[in-house]
Amino acid sequence: MSFFTDLALQYIDGEWKPGSGSWDIIDFNPYDGEKLASITVATAAEVDQAYRAAERAQEEWAATNPYARRLVFEKALRIIEDREQEIAAAIVAELGGTHLKAAFELHLVKEFLREAVHLALRPEGRILPSPVDGKENRVYRVPVGVVGVISPFNFPFLLSIKSVAPALALGNAVVLKPHQNTPVCGGSLVAKVFEDAGLPPGLLNVVITDIAEIGDALLEHPVPKAISFTGSDKVGRHVATVCAANFKHAILELGGNSALIVLDDADVDYAVDAAVFSRFVHQGQVCMAANRILVDRSVEERFTEKFVAKVRTLKTGDPSDPATHIGPLINSSQAEAVSSLVEQTVRAGATALVHGATEGNLVAPSVLTGIPEGSPVLTQEIFGPVALVIPFDGEDEAVRIANDTPYGLSGAVHTGDVERGVRLAKRIRTGMIHINDGTVHDEPIVPFGGEKQSGVGRLNGEAMLDAFTTQKWISVQHGRSRFPF
Repeated sequence: MSFFTDLALQYIDGEWKPGSGSWDIIDFNPYDGEKLASITVATAAEVDQAYRAAERAQEEWAATNPYARRLVFEKALRIIEDREQEIAAAIVAELGGTHLKAAFELHLVKEFLREAVHLALRPEGRILPSPVDGKENRVYRVPVGVVGVISPFNFPFLLSIKSVAPALALGNAVVLKPHQNTPVCGGSLVAKVFEDAGLPPGLLNVVITDIAEIGDALLEHPVPKAISFTGSDKVGRHVATVCAANFKHAILELGGNSALIVLDDADVDYAVDAAVFSRFVHQGQVCMAANRILVDRSVEERFTEKFVAKVRTLKTGDPSDPATHIGPLINSSQAEAVSSLVEQTVRAGATALVHGATEGNLVAPSVLTGIPEGSPVLTQEIFGPVALVIPFDGEDEAVRIANDTPYGLSGAVHTGDVERGVRLAKRIRTGMIHINDGTVHDEPIVPFGGEKQSGVGRLNGEAMLDAFTTQKWISVQHGRSRFPF
């Protein structure tokens, strides 16, 4: 099938149909500008239809034996394995992802589906003691009901399934809104996989639309009890505000400004490899990317020389070419913003060790150093192929620089002494940090999330229970209670 022809539709209550809005979202290939699909937007009325369908279907699904529920995820995994080449080609076309990036995303998708199979059986109840004679306190884990999922453009297939599959496995229904730049890989393709896997109609609905059409209808609707949002901290702040006002649980996975720290006893060659991957994978459009490379001054010259040499070997170009390392940014706005940031930082006094050119949406890598203290580029997220190399003197300064940002998502420490690395890592205010590795990691059973403006809550493993179930206390009085009046 042609994903971009056959799936350019809304998916509501088990039916594929066009939206009823007055305009279309045009899905472009970010590399060559080819029009992939035209999708008429869903309106607020269709968001309501999707949530109502989910509400109707959820109760029966929650009552379904979890051993039966998990069969859907086993079949979804087999479907993705069978269609892996087609899906990879769609990722390359719609995101501008390289073959390496597509393989990386699909590997994680399969891992998260395997975990969803087990997650269906994970909820456990407890019996707790009571100070009241004859009373039995039972605490049940029950689905929250209906979950709204809003996914981003950088890893759309993965980051949709990462919330959708666990929510469904735990007995919920879902309404998914993908990013308007990746409506197929982030939305309708997910629906097609689960439809073919036998998920009953109504349990997963996909609305392809934009805030310009629906406003806050997706967040304010009375049906969903939880919203899982992955995206920028600016939008995340708005999502959190609306959810709080409407008494909804918000799980927010937001931006980052991660530091990869190279200590004086690090394996420099290995640290270079980790830093290049951590900064430039998927053109730097990764929330966990190592924006800042912090290097002890004693090894700065050696590290920088090797880092720059490796960056210069990265090939920028057509993502469908297996030899390409750096494909296009998602759209012209992103490309212009990244290019402008580099120029502004150089004008402010930074030195460009590598100064990548911009051609259309292709932005070649840049490496900047000598960045003036207080420069805005040091504290913000850079969603593009720009590395900042920052020297430091001693561990205390490394910690100060690493923490001097409103974000706290990921990070890495390179050292010849693992326990030294762990001690330093504990001082970095971040949700995740890795010793002698890169900054870009995600594993299905390990809590994933950030501190500060990098998010609220965690996903993966046991954290999925907190995200997509709630606890219900049912007490049983054996015998008769005594009441004071």
